[in-house]
Amino acid sequence: MESSISQSPALKSLISYHKPHYHQIMKHKFLQRSSSRKTRTGTIQCIYRSDSRNFTGGIGLNRTDWQSSCAILASNVVSQQPETEKANNSEIAAVNGHKTLDLAPIVDQNLPKPLSLIPDLSPAPMHGNQLRVAYQGVPGAYSEAAAGKAYPKCEAIPCDQFEVAFQAVELWLADRAVLPVENSLGGSIHRNYDLLLRHRLHIVGEVQLPVHHCLLVLPGVRKEYLNRVISHPQALSQCELTLTKLGLNVAREAVDDTAGAAEFIASNNLRDTAAIASARAAELYGLQILADGIQDDLGNVTRFVMLAREPIIPRTDRPFKTSIVFAHDKGTSVLFKVLSAFAFRNISLTKIESRPHRNCPIRCVDDANVGTAKHFEYMFYIDFEASMAEPRAQNALAEVQEFTSFLRVLGSYPMDMTPWSPRNGDE
Repeated sequence: MESSISQSPALKSLISYHKPHYHQIMKHKFLQRSSSRKTRTGTIQCIYRSDSRNFTGGIGLNRTDWQSSCAILASNVVSQQPETEKANNSEIAAVNGHKTLDLAPIVDQNLPKPLSLIPDLSPAPMHGNQLRVAYQGVPGAYSEAAAGKAYPKCEAIPCDQFEVAFQAVELWLADRAVLPVENSLGGSIHRNYDLLLRHRLHIVGEVQLPVHHCLLVLPGVRKEYLNRVISHPQALSQCELTLTKLGLNVAREAVDDTAGAAEFIASNNLRDTAAIASARAAELYGLQILADGIQDDLGNVTRFVMLAREPIIPRTDRPFKTSIVFAHDKGTSVLFKVLSAFAFRNISLTKIESRPHRNCPIRCVDDANVGTAKHFEYMFYIDFEASMAEPRAQNALAEVQEFTSFLRVLGSYPMDMTPWSPRNGDE
């Protein structure tokens, strides 16, 4: 079976590098596949190995105790598993009516190449003690900076899609994945919320990264030479007013990520094009910073979450945040009851987001007098400031489960309490 797997060049290079440990990997793969078990009441989302360890400040004495305490979170229905969407990065909407661009190979061959879509049964290499963190994009991306902030000594692994970053962790190619979920100017990143529900990874941490945009060009290029600016769609929208003030009333075109835009200009020697990206991207790809700090709002911050195969043990000795997703088969009227469960216990919500219920997007209600009413169905994502080690959080979710047909804890993890400055976003 192993010889029939079609593997990408990036994946082959990773596997060949760690080939001596192949059989251990397949054992890990088998254990991972057999770790998710269903009970009569639904699917228990918090699953641990059977090893027994003590955790100071956590709930219970070992992993088994924590798993038992999570039993109240079992859903009454199995989590929706929509069919995997066909990945197609070229479908990002263009800006100002211009088509998107296909990114060329990385200029510097010493930089790691992004992983592509990973076959389902691909063996994953063993590695040493260095933490490996997968992120979407190429070196110089803000996601890479977020990975470095969360895990300063990690080995960052670029992936060409968010889906691939999830697969890298699931197949033991990486230990963690970093995922942007919301921006202070652009709002929620809806695609990634859908991926959180589709996959079985757990949120184990968060990072809030100030975003510091720069206008990058080839050395010697002046503003008057430019006839277009390229970057990620959100970066273009976050710098729209500043670009106009600079007199750059030129075409603005969308690509997959900010660092990829810088790499595209360098690899194709485009002297009529500028990119919006970080100062680190300018350094990596040999570009000149034409304008610094061009974001319209200095308080531009992106929130990233860290994902792992297993959840962490929640604690009470530091501020924690918990993320959940839920739905109800009788419509959105349950939302008020759910919010009341948190308000009654003085639990603050930091985020609430709704996404279409893909398994049942429309609910029809027939009325003999007025006809058929059609209601949109939603999944609700909520972040609240409390640890699952706290009785008030456990009691709140026990009450929420009474009102919902589906409830899943995405993770209970430490809040990012580090001070930040608008100037250190790409450091």
